[in-house]
Amino acid sequence: MRTLLDLVLPAACAGCGRSGADWCAACAVTLTGPPVRVWPRTDPGVPCWALGPYAGPARRAVLAVKERGRRDLAKPLGAALAGALAELRSPRRPLVLVPAPSRGVAARRRGGDPVLRTAAVAAQWLPDTRMVSLLRVGPEVRDSVGLTPAERARNLEGRVRTAPGRFADRGIPANAEIVLVDDVLTTGATARESVRALRHIGLPTHGVLVTCVA
Repeated sequence: MRTLLDLVLPAACAGCGRSGADWCAACAVTLTGPPVRVWPRTDPGVPCWALGPYAGPARRAVLAVKERGRRDLAKPLGAALAGALAELRSPRRPLVLVPAPSRGVAARRRGGDPVLRTAAVAAQWLPDTRMVSLLRVGPEVRDSVGLTPAERARNLEGRVRTAPGRFADRGIPANAEIVLVDDVLTTGATARESVRALRHIGLPTHGVLVTCVA
């Protein structure tokens, strides 16, 4: 359907609505600065970084991906993440990007997991880097919209798990630098439980990088 609409309607930027491009140069600039260190109220125990605040073009792009199925935005958002990772990563270690988990019903409604797609694009831009989908959430986890910080924490506590399988089968080197990637950091509950689940299987997380911080 989107392909058919593109034949009839001019492309509109997801960040500002300007016609002519899916993601214009002016909006792209808002995500190309140095990553910003942030401290969520629920501390995941590792450094957290964001490309910018959950506002303006970045917020509109994230909403377009989640609510309007804008799969095309994975490329510019992934490239922006790659730029930040190039500044943050250790140049002497392989890098593994782990997408934060998404509820299965939400991923199906969106035509796939947008965080996973964006992380996969970011990995393609960087040398000695791969994306590995390791994390899952249990079916009992509710939608977090409208929940208080305490309710978000209880909703996820102990319910983020790792997919079965050996590290070697997934291509994770023993000395890899592990970075958790997500679209929005709100309270930090998802990041904390994700870090805990990875630590439980012997994978220490070195940091969290998100597109936006709320």
